[in-house]
Amino acid sequence: MASWAALSPSIVEYFEGEDSYRCGYCKNESGSRSNGMWAHSMTVQDYQDLIDRGWRRSGKYVYKPVMNQTCCPQYTIRCRPLQFQPSKSHKKVLKKMLKFLAKGEISKGNCEDEPMEPTMEETVAGDFALINKLDIQCDLKTLSDDLKESFESEEKKKGKSPKKEESKELIQSQHIEEKLGSGEPSHPVKMHMAPKPGKGADLSKPPCRKAKEIRKERKRLKLMQQNPAGELEGFQAQGEPPSLFPPKANKSNQPKSLEDLIFESLPENASHKLEVRVVRSSPPSSQFKATFQESYQVYKRYQMVIHKDPPDKPTVSQFTRFLCSSPLEAENPPHGPDCGYGSFHQQYWLDGRIIAVGVIDILPYCVSSVYLYYDPDYSFLSLGVYSALREIGFTRQLHQKTSQLSYYYMGFYIHSCPKMKYKGQYRPSDLLCPETYVWVPIEQCLSSLDNSKYCRFNQDPEAVDEGRSKEPDRLQVFHKKAIMPYGVYKKQQKDPSEEAAVLQYAGLVGQACSERMLLLRN
Repeated sequence: MASWAALSPSIVEYFEGEDSYRCGYCKNESGSRSNGMWAHSMTVQDYQDLIDRGWRRSGKYVYKPVMNQTCCPQYTIRCRPLQFQPSKSHKKVLKKMLKFLAKGEISKGNCEDEPMEPTMEETVAGDFALINKLDIQCDLKTLSDDLKESFESEEKKKGKSPKKEESKELIQSQHIEEKLGSGEPSHPVKMHMAPKPGKGADLSKPPCRKAKEIRKERKRLKLMQQNPAGELEGFQAQGEPPSLFPPKANKSNQPKSLEDLIFESLPENASHKLEVRVVRSSPPSSQFKATFQESYQVYKRYQMVIHKDPPDKPTVSQFTRFLCSSPLEAENPPHGPDCGYGSFHQQYWLDGRIIAVGVIDILPYCVSSVYLYYDPDYSFLSLGVYSALREIGFTRQLHQKTSQLSYYYMGFYIHSCPKMKYKGQYRPSDLLCPETYVWVPIEQCLSSLDNSKYCRFNQDPEAVDEGRSKEPDRLQVFHKKAIMPYGVYKKQQKDPSEEAAVLQYAGLVGQACSERMLLLRN
């Protein structure tokens, strides 16, 4: 990762207190509660650390549910792609895509154990009702100049004259106005972090066995009755389940990997061609700009057909604000992914046109799924499930060069909402403990969640949040053209509510982020 001094620092504007608003999951009119801040800019390391403390972004708005008070607790969930094995329903989706590409076959009907495409209203729309109440009045050019002056002043104190290149790299003034936005946040975004299911599997029960396996078991028992010694030819050695057939010499005896299923070779005369392109959305690359209108039209149709939005609601500005704008700094370190870190659109091109777009963030340790939209004409391909599997495969691909990048974050898991439990079907996966911020395998959490909406997953009663704010005076504040530790800033303040707000912010972001990010105070 590039050093902190070589990047524009994260600049955040925290909104004091908590707010109650309509829940997008259970529709409680005032049951959803969260804390939020506007990220004018943010490094990928800071955002990685924040989502590992339960935060999540929508556009440039970064929010954290108040877990022990909100009506539908939202637990951060991550999949471990390196150990991931596609389930039976996942394989059906991949085979359905291959049949369509190879022969143009369109499967009829839905599999009962396959997550359905989203049919309900966007479940997290309520989480962003708070955005309507935000009124950010910020002189963008002045803030950029203030930052520049501040850092140049610091360099002069050290006896150095700032180089033009360093100043440009640090402040990136030509992009600051884009990073700070063009005014206050607009309308609440309708979000679903990934496809929502209809009939999700009950994760607390053992998985159903295949009929083929049951037949094998019956035949094995019958053979054992005929041969009490149990010495059956072709059985595998100790510790392995017995097989009725001798192992084959080639690797066809091994289950197909995710990559085998995704990239299975197609005939030369295949009916369709699918291509997946990753384009940087912030700052927008030339490829992103060239395909912007086509991508927006897919989004507009998706909102109108799938979510019944009126034609004038999915506007270009709404699309840009929530699915294109991002506070994340673009970083391209030598040992990072070839595409770099930051925010991207993963475009699915079928026969030369876009049919789906996955909005993702590539961070130091993970690929984070933000949103998916697609052409409703291709709903029969289960693109929500298919794109999630492609993103898991993409994470595995990035890991080959960048070994620390080894997780796939799926947003929030809401156990109390049946249509959001499907995310737990991507195994193995972990949930984030809302009190100590350690990862716990989802299997260990389910029984507790069955009994209570809100749970502390860490079973050690003595464990505490190791990343908590321990020295709030070291928190960095940006105020009146100057950057200073909170210990200095608080001596200038007389408003008693000021300290409560800053300490609340410090507790939510943790010590490491509070020392790196600049908290904007007016």
